[in-house]
Amino acid sequence: MSGALRKCFDAARPLLPDILALHEKWRGDKAAVICDNETLTWREFGRASNRVASGLRALGLKKGDAVVVAMENGLEMTAALIGVLKAGCVSAPLNLTISDEALGMMIRDCGARTILASESQRERLAGLISRDQDIHLVALGESDSTWAGYHEWVERQSPETPSVDIRPDDLLNIIYSSGTTGRPKGIVHTHQSRLDWAYDLSVALRYHGGARTLCTLALYSNISWVMMLCTFLAGGTLIVTRKFDPAEFVEKTASLHATHTALVPVQLDRIVNCSAFSRAKVASLTAMMSCGSPLHEGLKKRIFESFSCGVIELYGLTEGVVTTLEPEDAEGRLSSVGKPLLGTDIKIIGDDDKPLPQGEAGEIVGAGRIIMPCYFNRPDETEAAAWLDKNGRAWLRTGDIGKLDEEGFLYIVDRKKDLILSGGQNIYPSDIEAVLLQHANVNAVAVIAAPHEEWGETPFAVVEAIDGASEAEIVAWANARLGARQRIRSLKFIDALPRNPNGKILKRELRASLFPEHVL
Repeated sequence: MSGALRKCFDAARPLLPDILALHEKWRGDKAAVICDNETLTWREFGRASNRVASGLRALGLKKGDAVVVAMENGLEMTAALIGVLKAGCVSAPLNLTISDEALGMMIRDCGARTILASESQRERLAGLISRDQDIHLVALGESDSTWAGYHEWVERQSPETPSVDIRPDDLLNIIYSSGTTGRPKGIVHTHQSRLDWAYDLSVALRYHGGARTLCTLALYSNISWVMMLCTFLAGGTLIVTRKFDPAEFVEKTASLHATHTALVPVQLDRIVNCSAFSRAKVASLTAMMSCGSPLHEGLKKRIFESFSCGVIELYGLTEGVVTTLEPEDAEGRLSSVGKPLLGTDIKIIGDDDKPLPQGEAGEIVGAGRIIMPCYFNRPDETEAAAWLDKNGRAWLRTGDIGKLDEEGFLYIVDRKKDLILSGGQNIYPSDIEAVLLQHANVNAVAVIAAPHEEWGETPFAVVEAIDGASEAEIVAWANARLGARQRIRSLKFIDALPRNPNGKILKRELRASLFPEHVL
């Protein structure tokens, strides 16, 4: 093949906007998105997202300009996210549960040119924008002196796909870290890396053209982006719920014949314990992913007993390191998170940054085509996140401690920053938590470091308890089963552990409230 012809064919390789346009052409009458009682076919969804893309271009936005999406789940948010990528702009979908201060920092950090918002966020967002920021404001509801009305705005736009020269290395979105402390980090994904995400995860999570994916997590979450991109790549149907309710999940799975979903452990726990649940009602599910936080062994066993499809546990970072444990490999390995995703490699390194042998615990580092190119506008953080191997190849530091067994299955030991250093020895809170979770009156637990005069640090447990046991009784029960250095100094009952929207326990918040002098 001649060089000129090869270049011609290379240029024709489709990215996500091209693939979506082909779905509109060839799958036009098939359902693309369902929310509440409304369904958009691929043709209708294509026009809706095209109008958003055309509207952004009409506002003067160019390729690479940032668009903040601050909406609750719904058809509008789904069309907005896809419309932004079709326009060649960069979406920054924001977590609406964070503080005004963090939200304002994210808007400024990404250099937003436009905000697409829900009606409930109008007043809040308007108060976060300074007069010197030139930002177009569009929100659901009627137009006023500050905001253009979303529906009125999109109806004026062309339903045709705008012509934009999008290249593989162009930015597609920025997913921000939670922003609970300090300056938030924006995790960058390009058009090529997001397409690779979709391809590789579709294989691991068993997506196909007949997939009907029930999405109950907020669409700003990277877990929801996995569901959305895998479903849309395959030409399936995304079923979006406005919020999570365990009984609604069960009923929608049954009535809409959902085949795929992704949930966090706290959701799965609520589902299997809800009165509406039955194995028959969720029988249509053929692949279910759990991620966001560790799925403890007891709950994982119950899931395999309750769902005929079992569960695919995914360990991963928004930055791009992913492993999955397939249901067929789960027996005898329920505490493992599996093996690396197609196209991804991992290593375990020690405190001296040298690779460790199989079986030893150390920091997990990963490399592969889905790794982010950088943190947005944070070269210092990008450099700090890199580990260089002997050949000079950069691997992503995860900040997680793990080990590999003799068959190459990965086991997560703990977060590096959560380690407790007591008398010069490392104590892994997850080991202590696993013991406490076996107590009948412990619903959820977080073990953190408490200051100690002699040992430096000692384990302290914070427990969501079920009525029927005292703090002293649980401490005595646990310490009888723990090693001498693992024994907990004390225990505190709490109504609800602080969690992020994906259900992950926020240990830093616990440390800040209980031992503020001990927070780094």
